[in-house]
Amino acid sequence: MAAAKFQLPLLGLAKCLVDNELLTEEIIRKAMDESHRDHIPFLVYLVGKKLVKAEAVAVIASLEFGVPLLDLNAIDLTDIPLDLVGQKLIEQHHVLPLFKRGNKLFVAMSDPADPTALGEIKFNSRLNTEAILVEENKLAKAIESILEASDTSMDDLDDDLGNLEFADTDNKDDDIVGKGSDDAPIVKFVNKVLLDGIKKGASDLHFEAYEKIFRIRFRGDGILYEYARPPMNIATRLVSRIKVMSKMDIAERRVPQDGRIKLKISKTKAIDFRVNSCPTLFGEKIVMRILDSSNAEMGIEKLGFEPDQQELFTHAINRPYGMVLVTGPTGSGKTVSLYTGLNMINRVGTNISTAEDPVEITVEGINQVNMNPKAGLTFAVALKAFLRQDPDIIMVGEIRDLETASIAVKAAQTGHLVLSTLHTNDAPQTINRLMQMGIEPFNIVSAVNLVMAQRLARRLCSQCKAPGDYPKELLIKYGFSEEELDKITIYKAVGCDMCNNGYKGRVGMYQVMPITANIKKLILAGGNAMELADLSKKEGINDLRASGILKIKQGITTIEEVDRVTEE
Repeated sequence: MAAAKFQLPLLGLAKCLVDNELLTEEIIRKAMDESHRDHIPFLVYLVGKKLVKAEAVAVIASLEFGVPLLDLNAIDLTDIPLDLVGQKLIEQHHVLPLFKRGNKLFVAMSDPADPTALGEIKFNSRLNTEAILVEENKLAKAIESILEASDTSMDDLDDDLGNLEFADTDNKDDDIVGKGSDDAPIVKFVNKVLLDGIKKGASDLHFEAYEKIFRIRFRGDGILYEYARPPMNIATRLVSRIKVMSKMDIAERRVPQDGRIKLKISKTKAIDFRVNSCPTLFGEKIVMRILDSSNAEMGIEKLGFEPDQQELFTHAINRPYGMVLVTGPTGSGKTVSLYTGLNMINRVGTNISTAEDPVEITVEGINQVNMNPKAGLTFAVALKAFLRQDPDIIMVGEIRDLETASIAVKAAQTGHLVLSTLHTNDAPQTINRLMQMGIEPFNIVSAVNLVMAQRLARRLCSQCKAPGDYPKELLIKYGFSEEELDKITIYKAVGCDMCNNGYKGRVGMYQVMPITANIKKLILAGGNAMELADLSKKEGINDLRASGILKIKQGITTIEEVDRVTEE
């Protein structure tokens, strides 16, 4: 008689699942063998194969092992200390560092009976570690999203600046600048500037030639500041390298050119640069705009809308037809606002087409068209084509002329939702601009649902902001009442190692003006921008300055910032 095969007793989570009758011992042992064979953590295998529910395992494991259970959805993953553990350990042990308190690091785990993971994290981080139990499905999703965002850290890229990967690089052109030993430092320097621009959160990089100096400036949080002054004798080679990367003609220096660069910073993340060259008195100026598609996925809650403004905007973009217009100067965040709205209504059952000059943010599920005036592809031509392709929603990058405006208005009147931008100072002036273009008032009131003006103000750094000592008379002049001054704190910018002169990031300030029945009457009566502004205030619509003052009261920005981006 053959001897029975000896089996080790079940331990840890496997034993817990059998004892609580969630799975049989036979299924458990088979799952252990297969997960070991496939190099997959045991619990990841069970949940992935749908042999057990993640919620049930988490509740039983918490009771069995005495480990606190946490809902991972309640944690802000943007603040977790990834640098204390590292990507390798996170992937190997399927864990996630959550926060540090003193010399103790709290680690999210779905299998609290795994002592190896905590031991290795303790050794590598030199911190005491404590497990916090989370549901396996939520942990897997969080780890996947975080590793996609930081697949290759920017610090690691600095060690290999000469070998960064640029998508669709023309090897023939690349031989001109960047492959020879003399140009290797130029390649590394340009790559370092691009990476530093991304790391510092810059929106634009400026390469500027003057008579005696060549300087590089970054625009961060809306303000330009100097980054470096390379030697004048390498200025031409720097410009040529950028032109090669962006597929421009390096021999042409007399006229402006446009180009584009795609920098792959990891297997899953790429950053686009929109590049423009312009001949100046002492050489070509290059401006590179950093285009990060993730900006349009931040969610409407993070844009800076007040609750009533968010409700008005959300209602307008969810209507089946009509026009939503966003206005403001260049760099005021109009594109991000529009794409945030488009992402909210981007569904399988909806046909969305956009005409832009150029496309700055690429989004799956949206048909995006780059304008090409030289080839005859203008906004008006693209709009006419869209209307023959069974559209539900149309986005026009900018309404610049009567033909484009007329087609957009007709589209909005015939069952389509149309989103677009104009360059005006506020919402009431947008109505007058349409009239000046030649759009009749009765067409405006039948087509336009909502007009939104916006600006971007720098956000106070939460680490160093401090109460400001402003004269009471000045605050009252700004519109604060004496009763408010006793209850609120007006902050000022200070500055620390975590921010840029007391500011970190930006926040939107909005004037969201729905076209109400009273406003329609005034438009039909030929009302001017001042009369429309007065009426919208009476109807409770905050103008840009009033929205800015609300941000001051909330401790989000400063009086100086509101003064900078709005006008009295």
